Amino acid sequence: MQPVVETVSGLERRVDLIVPTADIEKEVQAQLKQVARTAKVQGFRPGKAPLSLLERSHGPNIRYDVLNNELGKRFDDVVKEAELRVAGTPDIEANSDDTSEEQLAFKATFEVYPEVDVPDFSALEVTRTNIEVSDEDVQRTVDILRKQRADYEPREGREAQEGDRVTLDFTGRIDGEPFEGGSAEDFPFVLGEGRMLPEFEEAVQGMKAGETKTFPLEFPEDYGSETVAGKKAEFELTIKEVAEAVLPELNEEFARSLGEEDGSVEKLLADVKENIAREIKARKQARTKASVMDALVAATTFELPKALVHAEIHARIDNARQELAERGVPNADTMEIPHEAFQEEAERRVRLGLLIAEIVKTQELQASADQIKARVEEFAQNYEEPEQVVGYYMSEPQRRAEIEAIVLEDNVVEHVLASAKVTDEDVSFDELMGTN
Repeated sequence: MQPVVETVSGLERRVDLIVPTADIEKEVQAQLKQVARTAKVQGFRPGKAPLSLLERSHGPNIRYDVLNNELGKRFDDVVKEAELRVAGTPDIEANSDDTSEEQLAFKATFEVYPEVDVPDFSALEVTRTNIEVSDEDVQRTVDILRKQRADYEPREGREAQEGDRVTLDFTGRIDGEPFEGGSAEDFPFVLGEGRMLPEFEEAVQGMKAGETKTFPLEFPEDYGSETVAGKKAEFELTIKEVAEAVLPELNEEFARSLGEEDGSVEKLLADVKENIAREIKARKQARTKASVMDALVAATTFELPKALVHAEIHARIDNARQELAERGVPNADTMEIPHEAFQEEAERRVRLGLLIAEIVKTQELQASADQIKARVEEFAQNYEEPEQVVGYYMSEPQRRAEIEAIVLEDNVVEHVLASAKVTDEDVSFDELMGTN
């Protein structure tokens, strides 16, 4: 007989589960006999303890496991017969009204997956990012590498300017009182790197070694330390040294320092250009994918299973705790993190996951073995030994599944781009790389 499925609200459903007590007791007795063969009970030889004694010691746990297993089987049978796709774990409660000596009755409440309507791709408006890598971009990247390996030479009488390393003593006060973390001696930093607040760097600009200055500074409302956030302070600083950056020459020695064993500058530039092209491609794809995903989300309105959203929120919170712990934040594993902070992102991720799965299914966009391998090989180029990375990802099911999920998204993006109203957007190297 077709099971009766009650619609509670939206995606929530409820079904009755009936388990005959005779079936439970039959399986319990069978397992007790199995236990009796090897059970060691004081006063009895192994395998000779009476079942009545084992019933008292082992019966409750066995009966609990048997009942749970039986409920799981009957729930699976019901949803299979009713052709339901269950989202999340069912909440099963005892139903005392229908429970008797002959049967145990329960009610299982759960959510089902929504009907996902795939939007009309031709009505979507998306942006595709375009960019060309120039020799100038390559040279600027090389210059950044040179700056990262710069030596600093002290200059007498030099006015501090962007790119210089300044060493100084400073003391900060709020309402005339020093505060924790507000003072240091022989403190070095490079002007223009953004390590210090803009007002602090502005005050240092143009100063020479031996000079002293007092200036006001207002901490931002969102400053990392709550004790000073939003407060006005007064700083006194004394410049100890101004050192100019001296960049290494673009020569064989510099090429070797970056891993070019033969010291070939030409090969170094070619490698830098190849690395830039790979990074540019990844960022272009990411921006275009974001535009497509935004358009897909905006075009759908189906209801989301709360269980899936809650699971995604908890996953986000777990990731946040892990990141906090890695930064050395105390009590990261127990500190309160509000669920609301991840609600919107969790809903978006769940919606996209359901929508992409439906598009892949209806449009037959499954990832091929060749696509997965090609994506792994492309990813592996970021490592010194790409062959090992390819072998690892292709042999580990979980890692391979991660790459497959990326390929599926790529397939969906390409499929949408083929039909949607696409606007090509040319962006600069600095904009794409986030350096402007």
